[in-house]
Amino acid sequence: MASTESSRAARTLIGDFARRYPGEAARAIERLPAAAGVRWVDAIPDAHLAGVFERLTPDLAARALGRMSDDAVRRTLETMDPARAVTLLAWLPPEAHERYLSLVDPAVAGELRALAEYPLDSAGRLMDPRVTALREDAPAREALARLRAQGRGSDGDVFVVDAEGRLTGLVTPPDVAMAPLAEPIGSFSRPCPGVLAMATRAEIIERLSAGRVTSLPVVDVEGRLLGVIRAGTLVAVAQEEAGADMQAMVGASRDERALSNVSFAVRKRLPWLHVNLATAFLAAAVVGLFEETIAQVTALAILLPIVAGQSGNTGAQALAVTMRGLALREIRPRHWMHITFKESRVALVNGLAVAVTTSTGVWLWSQSPALAMVIGVAMVISMLSAGLAGAIIPIALTVSGRDPAQASSIILTTVTDVVGFLSFLGLAALFATQL
Repeated sequence: MASTESSRAARTLIGDFARRYPGEAARAIERLPAAAGVRWVDAIPDAHLAGVFERLTPDLAARALGRMSDDAVRRTLETMDPARAVTLLAWLPPEAHERYLSLVDPAVAGELRALAEYPLDSAGRLMDPRVTALREDAPAREALARLRAQGRGSDGDVFVVDAEGRLTGLVTPPDVAMAPLAEPIGSFSRPCPGVLAMATRAEIIERLSAGRVTSLPVVDVEGRLLGVIRAGTLVAVAQEEAGADMQAMVGASRDERALSNVSFAVRKRLPWLHVNLATAFLAAAVVGLFEETIAQVTALAILLPIVAGQSGNTGAQALAVTMRGLALREIRPRHWMHITFKESRVALVNGLAVAVTTSTGVWLWSQSPALAMVIGVAMVISMLSAGLAGAIIPIALTVSGRDPAQASSIILTTVTDVVGFLSFLGLAALFATQL
């Protein structure tokens, strides 16, 4: 009896925790072993499952869904954000996918099937079809009633459409509150251009950076309102795009996830590792040209990584700033001259400062003024070229229609290594008799 009461009390606590803090509940479940995590999900009342499921990793959510009753599955899918529900269902086998869709309301099932037909990273896949829209001739009192019905959890916007369902604008709570109750909302609606359902993440990010928006309407080719991308989804898109760029810059696929299988990860990464290996052989070939000079002055082999390391860091800094500007649409390829001039000045000043410090250290260590001079000049040359390359490479790739994040890092590494080795060893060869 005591055990039953204890179990009931535990379920009550878990349910209350999930209701109040769904995000924390999801993180707590993910930290548990899989079996224990599913038992936690079983203890959450149906009314609070959707909030937790939207925040769980898809694999754990899919396993938990398979252990739930049909009624719990129905309630969860009907109350979840549609885009997240489609992502969750995508983890299931096709037969389970269709079985679960047959449980929910036919209208909801139709929405989920329609969302699943859009490309994974398109606006249509990210949108919520449950959008509040009114005709242009609807009075302000009707918009006010809709806003009240939405409750505090909504974004507060009501979209305005014409007689054909084409988007013409939106009204916000302050607009409605200030308008006469009988006035048609079309007379005081604000322009609100939408994005096409097939728009890519890059286009969504561009719209997001173009102005301060809390939601982004999605339309078809004729301008008819299909749904809306909510503020939370917009933020998530921006974060995922930044994360994808970070992966691509080091040769990992944008499509790879932490839970991707080994064969997929190897297939996506290995080609770029071979490209990187080829560029490494190119840098090694440059060093091989000065084999005799290195044999005469062994200190060159010790100092060589310093030049390459500093130029690599300089190029990476310029590359990161330029890539961010391109991703957020702060700059366009036409700004290439301004960007390269700015990065070259930054690299030159930093190069001179680092060269002074490096030359001083090398002179104190080797007691060779010539060697200190060689590494100082090489440092300025290599860092200046690295700054220029870090700015030019992503812009050039963008102009050529390539993904700047995918290849910029490898090309930059090649440039910084080759120029760094060539400048340092070339100067050393010129002044070999004085070293």
